[in-house]
Amino acid sequence: MSTEETINIAAKQTRNEKASVSAAVAQPPGKAAQTAGEKPITLAIDIGGTGIKAEKLDAKGRPVSDRLKLATPHNATPKKILKIVEQLAKDLGNFDRVSIGFPGVVKDGLIYTAANLGKGWEDYPLQKEISKRLKKPARMANDADVQGLGCISGRGTELVITLGTGFGSVIFVEGNRIHLELGHHPFHKGKTYEDELGNRALAKKGKKKWNRLLVEAIGDLQRTFNYDRLYIGGGNARLITAKLPANVKIVSNMEGLLGGIKLWTDAAPSHR
Repeated sequence: MSTEETINIAAKQTRNEKASVSAAVAQPPGKAAQTAGEKPITLAIDIGGTGIKAEKLDAKGRPVSDRLKLATPHNATPKKILKIVEQLAKDLGNFDRVSIGFPGVVKDGLIYTAANLGKGWEDYPLQKEISKRLKKPARMANDADVQGLGCISGRGTELVITLGTGFGSVIFVEGNRIHLELGHHPFHKGKTYEDELGNRALAKKGKKKWNRLLVEAIGDLQRTFNYDRLYIGGGNARLITAKLPANVKIVSNMEGLLGGIKLWTDAAPSHR
C-alpha cells in the first residue's frame, strides 16, 4: 500500500468517525437514534484516556443506535467514570448486557492498573459496579484486547497494538488471546514504547518523527513475535503516514466496540 493510499484510508476513517460522533451529539439526551436488531442487545463501552464511547450492537454486531462519545474527565476516578457510563447508558436506552474495554490491566473483573486515568483504580471491581448500577450482566477486558477481538482473523499469530493516550497491546495465537503490557517495556534509547509513541511523545516530537519511530517499533515487534499479521488501532492510528509492510493493517475505532460482542463468546485466560 502506498503512502498516499494509507493517508486516504486514514482520512476516510477519521471523517466517518467524526460524522458518527457529530450525529450522536446532535441528539438530545435520551433521544439517541434507535433501530431494531437481533437480541441480545449489547451496550458496548470503550473507556479511553481522552474519550469514553458507547454504542448498542445487536447479536450479529450490527449497530442499532448512534455512537455516543463524552470526554474523559481530568483525574478520572472510578466515581467520575461511572457517572459518565451511567449517562451514556441512559441516553442509549434499553439493552440486555454490557461489554467494557478499559485502558489498563484487567483480571477477573478487577482493575489492576490505570496509568492514564486518575487515582483509586487499584483492585477496583469495575465490572461488578457497572453491572450493579446498570442492572445488567457485564463483561470487561483491556481495551486493546477488545479491539483485537473485533478485528483478528483467528488464524496464526496476530499482534494488535493501539496508539492513543498510551500504547496498548495484545497477541492472539489461533484466536486465543494473551494480554501484553508492551507499552511499559524498553523500546528506544532507554525509553518505553509508550514514552516514544504515546500522546505526549506525539505532541513533543511531531508527526514526522513519531511515524519514523513507529516504523522502527514495527520492525522490533516483527522480530520479537514473528507475527503473521499486525493490526494498529487507537485514536492516533489515523495519523500514520509511513509506508507499512503488507502484513500490517490499520483498523478503525469501531473494532473497539464491535469486539464487545466477541467478549461474550471469547474463552480467554483469566489474565486479560
